[in-house]
Amino acid sequence: MRINGKNRLACKTLIKDINPEKPITVEPIKGLTVLKDLVVDMEPFFQAYRDVMPFLVTKDTNEPTRERLQSAEDRERFDDTTKCILCAACTSSCPVFWNDGQYFGPAAIVNAHRFIFDSRDEAGEQRLEILNDRDGVWRCRTTFNCTDACPRGIEVTKAIQEVKRALITRRY
Repeated sequence: MRINGKNRLACKTLIKDINPEKPITVEPIKGLTVLKDLVVDMEPFFQAYRDVMPFLVTKDTNEPTRERLQSAEDRERFDDTTKCILCAACTSSCPVFWNDGQYFGPAAIVNAHRFIFDSRDEAGEQRLEILNDRDGVWRCRTTFNCTDACPRGIEVTKAIQEVKRALITRRY
């Protein structure tokens, strides 16, 4: 929710950190329809998440018989974006998302990034095509609101820029 004009996790926000001497304003997050009081309709947010295929895709259709191992270097390539908890703080802090209900939003792009750069995944090209749409990564205006809002410290804007670069160069 928005507390004193900033997206925050209410369960992690300490009163002492938001100056208890002044009035505290609590509002629903922006860009999503308010259902009641502080409750918003999260369905558009989760639909964008589902649309980017946030799961590992391999050609092997059988149940794996062992772990799908990966080097530490390969894992490091997308390690930051695995920290996303789908709180919508980044997406609902984005002015493009507020004004354009079709934009995937930062959280969906971050979760696509996680799999685009996973060396075990085989659907990176497909995800890139999904995000190459007019409502995909190109709608990002790089205001850094998303990175500032992320309670997990994910470099959201950096991840979005890496997806843009992968689209241009087709290297990931």
